[in-house]
Amino acid sequence: MKTMVVAVISSVLLGIVTAPHQLVAQSAATALSSRPQEKAAQAPGSSSEKTSPNNATTPNSELMIASGDLLEINVFGADFSCGSEKANCDARVNSSGNVVLPLIGAVSVAGLTVAQAEQLIATRLSQGDFYSSPQVTIIQKEYATKGIVVAGEVQKPGIYPLVGAHTLLQAISAGGGTTVKAGNDVIIIHKDNPNQPQHVDLSSISGENTPLAPGDSVVVSKAGIVYVVGDVKQPGGIVMERSGLAVLKAIAMAQGTNPTAALNDIKLIRNTPQGKQEIPISVKKIMFDKAPDVELQPGDVLFIPNSLAKSAPRRQYWDTPLNPPLIWDSPLPFPRCY
Repeated sequence: MKTMVVAVISSVLLGIVTAPHQLVAQSAATALSSRPQEKAAQAPGSSSEKTSPNNATTPNSELMIASGDLLEINVFGADFSCGSEKANCDARVNSSGNVVLPLIGAVSVAGLTVAQAEQLIATRLSQGDFYSSPQVTIIQKEYATKGIVVAGEVQKPGIYPLVGAHTLLQAISAGGGTTVKAGNDVIIIHKDNPNQPQHVDLSSISGENTPLAPGDSVVVSKAGIVYVVGDVKQPGGIVMERSGLAVLKAIAMAQGTNPTAALNDIKLIRNTPQGKQEIPISVKKIMFDKAPDVELQPGDVLFIPNSLAKSAPRRQYWDTPLNPPLIWDSPLPFPRCY
């Protein structure tokens, strides 16, 4: 009787012990059988990062470590120092992309993010049995190649340490803004593609929001200037707009012509590869739509001559040779003629 009871209890206990293992085995078999279906479902496309058009075109804005950067490396709860003065280690990335650290020597970190470099150094310290599960932190103290060059028609050209993603307007603002001679055309030379410069219209909102990356160069072009001289109310240089500048608009920006201007004898002086060229222009024909308005080019000189017929003084009748001038010999406020 006792033997039967012991056998029954043993069989019950054996079932309790083996049941979880059977469930685990069944779950594993189910998971293995479902994996081919998941792969088949993903086969026509790719992962969410690859199928998303935004992810495919959006550049990685996270900064990469480059040669010349100064890194501050710390190991939490440990004295990981390069000298006796500090508890941390300041190391500069050499031209080969390596940092030389205590205990583990040279570590190649160029082209890695800060998080990847931290993981790499922690792995090297663990593999050498120097630390057990070290927690490494890295701070980029200096960015040798992360500046954006701002040149051209800006108030303060130079290299500005704009770390991270920035826009064209922010870079120009860092340079003090544009000068009065600046044009709307801005050339952007990207570090990743220096052979294909990008031309941006600064007057548009989309142009101002053009993204920049560390290492890019921005060159603000100089606007073209047209000179209006001669018989106009305000002669001088006129900054050309990107949309263009024609003769009538240039004269209007010079506050118009004087009454004595010869509107049919205007000359446009233009520098050509063959030399200076004079182009006759009649403003009256342009105003009455008998001739097309002439588009001006940077460096053109628009000369408005003076009309001798209009500017000749009108002689009084008594000042002619047939009428001698009056002789004022009377104290009265009117002359007496001899």
